[in-house]
Amino acid sequence: MSGFIDVFWHDDVLNLDTGFGVFEAPPSDLLETQMEHPESSPRLVNMRAILRKGPVAERLVWHTGRHATREELLRFHTANFLEIIEAADQNGRRFNHTTLINAGGMSGLLAAAGTSIAALEQTMRERRPAMALVRPPGHHAAPDVVDGYCFFNNVALAARAAQAAGLERVAIVDWDVHHGNGTQEGFYEDPTVLTVSMHMDHGTWGPSHPQTGSVDEWGRGAGAGTNLNIPLPMGSGDLAYELAFEQFVEPALRAFEPQLLIIANGLDASQFDPNGRQLLTMDGFNRLARRARTFADEHCEGRLLIVQEGGYNPAYSAFCLHAATQGFLGEGSTLADPLAYMPLFEERSKEDVSALGKALKNVGWELAPNPS
Repeated sequence: MSGFIDVFWHDDVLNLDTGFGVFEAPPSDLLETQMEHPESSPRLVNMRAILRKGPVAERLVWHTGRHATREELLRFHTANFLEIIEAADQNGRRFNHTTLINAGGMSGLLAAAGTSIAALEQTMRERRPAMALVRPPGHHAAPDVVDGYCFFNNVALAARAAQAAGLERVAIVDWDVHHGNGTQEGFYEDPTVLTVSMHMDHGTWGPSHPQTGSVDEWGRGAGAGTNLNIPLPMGSGDLAYELAFEQFVEPALRAFEPQLLIIANGLDASQFDPNGRQLLTMDGFNRLARRARTFADEHCEGRLLIVQEGGYNPAYSAFCLHAATQGFLGEGSTLADPLAYMPLFEERSKEDVSALGKALKNVGWELAPNPS
């Protein structure tokens, strides 16, 4: 395995100002002190800091990212959608209860998208892992829908950039705690992109997110069999996630034979995240990352792109990122977990994964066509 990871960063990702309120809602005059929006700059600043200061620092090569071009954005998003975002950038806009943009915040969106593509270009050249340390996240953004803090779908744009560069088959594995509905929507009829979402079984949350994330959403038309949802019960934990990756994700990846593996590296499935309740520890993320690295080396000629998604505890998410980064290097985590005291439920985890396997079989996943 390669001894280094290329990490891409652009200062403009801090330009999106999501402000303060009742967690993610507008401020309330009933409170004395307002909370910072969970998708705010401090979480990413801490992630950058721990990568620079932690044991993994000497294995990282830092690069400056860039803004995405209009042509790159239009590979996934519609022209009308871009016009809506550009108009919102003039004076700021709250699109819904959770998602807002400040005046001038679009520079942050462009930096996140372009830096993801720059990292993609690096792993295409060097055949070793490349990471885009970006915000805001993107996996809820459909081609023409803003949703769940997300405006431009960074992993989807990177996948399209890879195909524009000549790759035919790309796989996206998303282990953010929430369903990657925007990514699913954008590739739902496309047999050339395998989309996999491992998420807490939360269902739909309204007009901007009509997808349920259930096992029977598995693609349509030519894309049938190239969307795999793995909805896991609340509180699943490390073992359930690793078993699900081993039993469902890896077989799907092997059957699809991707030339590039993209990881939507959401860390909000951690045991202490305000936006999720999946109880993953640093070790859980490390083990998932090691499996992803092994697959990319064995089946994708080393092409592995890691794009930062969720992770909203501004302290513990940074520790989880450090553990995952060492996993993407193919090694165990060497940084002590400051919060590793939640109980493990091994028998329940096995039962949950067994039940999920039956549900996938019932909807015909095993009979899904293998795209050429």
